[in-house]
Amino acid sequence: MDFKALPDAGTGSRAIRLEDVSIPGCLIGSEDSLVRRDITLADGKISDVAPEESVAMGGAMVFPCFVDMHTHLDKAQIWNRTPNPDGTFLGALEAVRDDKPGRWDRADLMPRMSFALRSAFAHGTSAIRTHLDYVGDLGAAAISWEVFSDLREAWAGRIDLQAAALTIGELCEEAGGLARCADLVARHNATLGMVSYPDPRLRGWLSSYIAAAAERGLDLDFHTDETMDPEVNTLKDIAELVLEHGFEGKVVVGHVCSLSTMPEEEALATLDLVARAGLHVVSLPMCNLYLQDRHAARTPRNRGITLVHEMKARGINVSFASDNMRDPFYAYGDMDMLEVMREATRIGHIDHSEADWAQAFLGNPALACEFAQPSLALGAPADLVICKARTWTELFARPQSDRIVLRDGRAIDRTLPDFAELDPLMEPL
Repeated sequence: MDFKALPDAGTGSRAIRLEDVSIPGCLIGSEDSLVRRDITLADGKISDVAPEESVAMGGAMVFPCFVDMHTHLDKAQIWNRTPNPDGTFLGALEAVRDDKPGRWDRADLMPRMSFALRSAFAHGTSAIRTHLDYVGDLGAAAISWEVFSDLREAWAGRIDLQAAALTIGELCEEAGGLARCADLVARHNATLGMVSYPDPRLRGWLSSYIAAAAERGLDLDFHTDETMDPEVNTLKDIAELVLEHGFEGKVVVGHVCSLSTMPEEEALATLDLVARAGLHVVSLPMCNLYLQDRHAARTPRNRGITLVHEMKARGINVSFASDNMRDPFYAYGDMDMLEVMREATRIGHIDHSEADWAQAFLGNPALACEFAQPSLALGAPADLVICKARTWTELFARPQSDRIVLRDGRAIDRTLPDFAELDPLMEPL
């Protein structure tokens, strides 16, 4: 058959059986890595009605649509006008700081953020959490939230969108600063977030954030220890204070790169605390591989990925996500969770491990963010990503650019937006 010519199985269409597809066993309660079976689609859902037409799929792999729980839509696609001068983390911070003044208005943010969403949708993502900067010019920050709100409404039914405020601890030093931010977050039904870094005031800041979130019924999402310095361990502070405060909301920590360089005993003891505190961890392997351990004319020695295997062994909910998209923090990326899965498998050696790592791109991030669980169960939406690959090695050997994405049983147009669309925004100031 023509792999891309699947019959319409949307609402009002006849029932279609996809014969002989390969499904990750963890998605259907099997301990096997992959299971060959049939799936019937009818009225835009996964069904058990008698099919009126069958299509031989030849073992093509099927996933529910993906969940991308850590992104930065407000920074997306600024590389052409403001690249990272040296590829370092500090270079990224300074470049983004310099890019904002006079630029981050609705006319700039809307097309860049929309470009990212169009890319994600075409690749097969149905839920995204984005961080939105809340530092520096707070007027510009308010515009970012307005644009996000409009996009969330416009994309409803295609991509479920959440936002998390990305702040720094010094916000607590401004009179009423944290309260204003937390109120903004609450109005947008969003998540309160902060970058945690070593500072004598850190535990006080963290306690204030936890209290502000608890008072408003908010969850928390921290950028944590994005460094290879083995002496940095603010993750421990977060876990201890979540336990101390008895915080009942969801707490996500992202990056936690320094765990990979600190002494093993300290790292594992910290993870025991993380497990007790019930923290959710998201690893950003592509961005961290790009930024961490970068020095001029020196080959990197460390990968930057956090201790995902040790976390999983302790029952910690571990996910992977895209992070940045063609901005100073990551020069590449296209909001493609299949690419994230492929690279996470290679970087983190999750191939010779438990058979349920596919959930780190599906159910685990949905749990951490309280998105609807991606499912292949009867009655679930026929929101599927179908790849011609029949095995994991075939899946990861190629970029799967010929994949099919179904939404409500109908194949979408997977044409990606053209980078040239953004050219008018790339002129120097």
